[in-house]
Amino acid sequence: EVQLVVSGGGLVQAGGSLRLSCAASGFTFDNYYIGWFRQAPGKEREGVSCISFSDGTIHEAVDSMKGRFTISVDNAKNTVYLQMNSLKPEDTAVYYCAARRSFCSYYATDFDSWGQGTQVTVSS
Repeated sequence: EVQLVVSGGGLVQAGGSLRLSCAASGFTFDNYYIGWFRQAPGKEREGVSCISFSDGTIHEAVDSMKGRFTISVDNAKNTVYLQMNSLKPEDTAVYYCAARRSFCSYYATDFDSWGQGTQVTVSS
């Protein structure tokens, strides 16, 4: 059974940092990709970043997050991270990781397996 366990959320002041973790298990990591998504109240689920487990190739975050959010993978731990710096109140959302095969995507419907999500709240 595919499992993605997310951790690292919390409350942080604007300008602060958090690192989210997505620990994966239950499937082969050959040709798998892990994406980070977020969803604010009343908003659509938004793609943040994506990375290949096989070679670490990264798809950059959208403009509002470039230079602040960094995705990385530790293959030995089967864990993908999202380092979030210079956080802004508009970054407040539930953050999810998800897995799919073949390629990265920023569309939530393209992903088959999902973690439970973790709340990130940024105060002004």
